[in-house]
Formats: sequence, structure tokens, C-alpha cells
Amino acid sequence: MPPTYRDRTSRPHLEAVIESGSTTKGKGAGSLEGAAVAEWVAGWQPEEPPLLAARQRAAEVGVAAVDPSTGAALRFLAAAASAKAVVELGTGAGVSSLWLLSGMREGGVLTSVDAESEHQRLAKTSLAEAGIPAGRARLIHGRALEVLPRLSDGAYDLLFCDANRAENGDYLNAAARLLRAGGIAVFAGGLGGGRVAEASARDADTVAQREFAKQLRDDERFVAGAIPVGTGLLVAARTA
Repeated sequence: MPPTYRDRTSRPHLEAVIESGSTTKGKGAGSLEGAAVAEWVAGWQPEEPPLLAARQRAAEVGVAAVDPSTGAALRFLAAAASAKAVVELGTGAGVSSLWLLSGMREGGVLTSVDAESEHQRLAKTSLAEAGIPAGRARLIHGRALEVLPRLSDGAYDLLFCDANRAENGDYLNAAARLLRAGGIAVFAGGLGGGRVAEASARDADTVAQREFAKQLRDDERFVAGAIPVGTGLLVAARTA
């Protein structure tokens, strides 16, 4: 019988990978060239004009919006969770907001939090251009850690974090309270664009991302996984 998810002693190689990053970069028949795959996905699931316009706004103000392959993954996760209530940390110019809304149930409400009022102003424009009814998107201006305590326990199907990476541990604790059983927490940039798998990458940000990946993996309130799209998504489902 294969080792269970939490049987850490039976997989020393994987533990070494998580501790310090892999030293291998697969190029065989089973490996994926990230840029080529991302380009293919972008053509396979092309963005509509409102999303392209939102992406342009993000670029003009220097917001690092999720790429199309990551956006498609967010839409899939929202649909898989049959999400009616979603929290987004980091509104940006509305790119990820539009992707999330496109996967949510009809009438679902997105609550998006951002400390930058200009970013939210741009997001409102993006949402309006996409024809999103005002009642489907609740934009809250403020720091995530100050806003999250005001949200209701167990009331959300999905929480997407694309905010201050140093606060991911705090966002994880908030997710444990806010998500219903089976709800999904998603953390953008969780694989550092591949740097978490490079043993030579020992900068503070990459080390912190590895530490958070270990924290998420070992948190018994969640079942964790990773999706290697864009700069990488760490995902976790809330256990009962």
C-alpha cells in the first residue's frame, strides 16, 4: 500500500526537496516546458476583451496580474468548489477578480480586499466593462489582516491570496476560520516561479516560500497540493 500523505518518514527524498529545493530539472518526455505550456493555454482559453483591458490597466500601474494559465486555474477551482462566496486578497486592476467571477455560481459574490485605492478604482472600471453587476463584487479598501476579522466564520467557499507573501501564514489561519468544510485556499506565487525547487536559491523570499509550503503541508486543518502554472499556486482544501 502506498504511504499516506502524512507518512513523512517513508519519503526522505521528498522531504529533502521541500527542505532545500530540488537539484533536478526534468527535460525528458514527461517534463513540461513552462513557457511553452503557458503560451498554449493562453491560446486554448483566450482572454476576452474586458480581461485584456484589465490586464493593460494592471501593466500601466505596475501591478503583477496573474497570467492567463493561472487565471484559468482560478476559474476552474471556483467552478469545482461551486463557489458562491469568494474572498480575494489583492484586487489589483481586476484581472484575477474577473477570472474568479467567471467560475463562480450565478449570483455569487466576490469580496475583494486591497490596501491600494487606485488599484480598486481600476478594478471597478474593469468589472463595469465586463458587465459584472455591482452586487456581485464587494470591494473593500484596507489591509487584509485588518479586514479579515470582520468577515463571517465558515461563510466562504474559496479564498484567493495574492497579497503580502510574508503574511501568508496569517492568511492561512484566517482561511481556516472563514472557509466551510471542503472550501479551498489558494496562494499565488507559491512556487516562486520555480525558485523553490532550485537548491541554489537561498534568498530570503524563496526560503520564506519554502517554509510556508512546509507549514501548509503539515497543517492538519487542510489537505494541500500545488499547481505549477504561472509562478505557481499552492492550494489547500479545508477538512471537516
